Amino acid sequence: METKSLKTKTLHGLGWSAIDNVARMGITFIVSIILARLLSPDEYGLIGILTIFISVFNAIVDSGFTNALIRKKEATEEDYSTVFYTNIIVSFVMSVALFLCAKPIASFFNRHELIALTQVMSCIVIINALCIVQKARTTKCIDFKTQTKVTFISSIISGCVGIVMAYAGFGVWSLVGQQISMQLSTAVMFVFFNRWIPKLCFSRTSFNEMWSYGWKMLISTLLDTTWKELYQVVVGKFYSPATLGLYTRANQFSQLFSSNLTSIIQRVSFPVLSSIQDDNVRLKQAYKRIIKTMMLPTFVLMYGMAAVSKPMILVLIGEKWINCVPFLILICINGALYPLHAINLNMLQVQGRSDLFLKLEIIKKIIAVGPLLLGVFIDIYIMVASSIVTGCIAYYLNAYYSGPFLNYSIKEQIKDIMPSFCVATTMAIPVWCISLIPLNHFILLIIQVVCGFAIVVIICECVKLPEYFEIKGIVLPKLKTILKKIKSDE
Repeated sequence: METKSLKTKTLHGLGWSAIDNVARMGITFIVSIILARLLSPDEYGLIGILTIFISVFNAIVDSGFTNALIRKKEATEEDYSTVFYTNIIVSFVMSVALFLCAKPIASFFNRHELIALTQVMSCIVIINALCIVQKARTTKCIDFKTQTKVTFISSIISGCVGIVMAYAGFGVWSLVGQQISMQLSTAVMFVFFNRWIPKLCFSRTSFNEMWSYGWKMLISTLLDTTWKELYQVVVGKFYSPATLGLYTRANQFSQLFSSNLTSIIQRVSFPVLSSIQDDNVRLKQAYKRIIKTMMLPTFVLMYGMAAVSKPMILVLIGEKWINCVPFLILICINGALYPLHAINLNMLQVQGRSDLFLKLEIIKKIIAVGPLLLGVFIDIYIMVASSIVTGCIAYYLNAYYSGPFLNYSIKEQIKDIMPSFCVATTMAIPVWCISLIPLNHFILLIIQVVCGFAIVVIICECVKLPEYFEIKGIVLPKLKTILKKIKSDE
């Protein structure tokens, strides 16, 4: 009964988590296409520079408390309130620090416009702090229905703000307006839908308990976030904001699938698997199932996007963004492994091994120095390409250290994901070859997508791939239910 209940809870959570991500990413994607046609790579690059600092400061504000709250089996109102006030206090400090750093940031990147942009966007750090505990509460309860409502409304509001400002000629400030309105509307919607207000209490005991787990996660997250953003620092400093705009645009396209799928699975799997953290047999079975089911769509979508990258960029955002195609291809190849990194690190978090999590992050960041140096002294494309190699090494390390906890070795993991990799590769090669045909880019894109889908379905049906049939068994009944509802409404 308990297993059935857990499965039902997980599937329900996965469904709403998927809807949440699709709604957010779908609306954001449409808005970004409109804005990309109205704005230049240089303007996107300026916001890309600021994103570097905001991401790092947001990680400091969170301080690993979100994971600590989710992992704790019986989190109390005292725990939530303590974390809330901690987040708010730290966010004010970080916001002031970012405001004061405006001139040094502008000087470092040699762009005077960054002074005003940084000072205005520093408020995002405080606004984001209002949402951290709200998200943790809904995630812990696997209540992604509330998150979906919040995301949908906030994405529409912020999208409208950004588009209206862009059409009115505000340029880069339209992106600032979009981001601030997104965070502000998210905070307001969480209060409206979640109906949670912190109590006027602060527990030192609660703080110490969660800090003992969270500080290692904080350092790990800071290392990871800082290192990811260092790639953008290198591009923005040693090349140009326009080149950074191309790089960030390619990165955003790749995240449509890789990060999106990972987020859907990880947000649900962490709280669910934390509830069975003491049962290693069930944990291993769950992780095997998650990895096998997750990697089929990830490989197919990421390699598929790489194969259709040129006509897709030309059709969606125009000729002025054509130079982001090489970035997109390389980032897609590297990003296909991202879910594997995340799920292996998830194992360590569920087991409470934040110390090992931190150790791994330090080792991987030392290895990742290589691509950064190549970007500084040789070429940006070599930097991005070499990150594929370091990504493979990072996956090996993650799987090597996390595997023994559940007796799930890297050899066994590779064996589990190899069928999905072969299906995706077999699909991507002929789909890319189609792009060489001299046709209208829109027609070419449609042909590539249809052929890619057909090749994947035919291969999976012929070889009877279990992961494919599991996904099919989940998706088709849902689609039939939706169609029935539509027909009944008519």
